[in-house]
Amino acid sequence: TRVGEQGSTLSGGQRQRLAIARALLKNPRILILDDATSSVDTETEQLIQLALQRLMRPEDGPARTSFVIAQRLSTVRMADVILVLEKGRIAAAGTHHTLLQTSPLYADIYYRQLRPSSELSANGRMIP
Repeated sequence: TRVGEQGSTLSGGQRQRLAIARALLKNPRILILDDATSSVDTETEQLIQLALQRLMRPEDGPARTSFVIAQRLSTVRMADVILVLEKGRIAAAGTHHTLLQTSPLYADIYYRQLRPSSELSANGRMIP
């Protein structure tokens, strides 16, 4: 792929993958990712997630401090602590499993994003 000046010929997903690759090469002690997989397809997102997990929790050293800002819950499910924001305020905090049990907002987002659509009613709510 021809990159062009300032990456002008790259798609949004290609730019994101390039930025993540640069972060992987720098091996930073603190990593900040802001919607790192928003412009990629599901298959590419999974590959990026595997690479990021290795970067955040390397086998040959301590885990690095990572801040991951995401719309997709699949990006943050393995985090030690997840902060759920609503209207600019922290509405809930905890692990993925804890939030599924204690935060209706988080659970609703999870079921909308990650459960098969056949389990949702016409208004997007879970069918009991």
